Amino acid sequence: VQLQASGGGLVHPGGSLRLSCAASGIASRRYTMSWFRQAPGKEREFVSASHWSGGSTIYTDSVKGRFTISRDNAKNTLYLQMNSLKSEDTAVYYCAASAGAIYSTMSNPNTYAHWGQGTLVTVSS
Repeated sequence: VQLQASGGGLVHPGGSLRLSCAASGIASRRYTMSWFRQAPGKEREFVSASHWSGGSTIYTDSVKGRFTISRDNAKNTLYLQMNSLKSEDTAVYYCAASAGAIYSTMSNPNTYAHWGQGTLVTVSS
């Protein structure tokens, strides 16, 4: 199983980026997939998740209304559209995948067996 995250970069406050996570070795339609991030000197935190059934997406409060998670199961790819970026969004963003995760555990990093390598997002003027 491989998860390849991409799309990070340097953006000004208020700008937008779209992250992608290409999955190989799994049928992503059967996996709950998520985004986490880790800022310098901080612990990894949950950002957003998309349940495998397509029935639920969740977000951490700080990104609600600004970030949108989506998936294209035909392309085995997960996306994170990030708008109105703030300096506090600066972090390495990781995608993760879990087979058959239940709703209540989607934000728990221990739920996920498969992780990508991370892509750096820097929001700075």
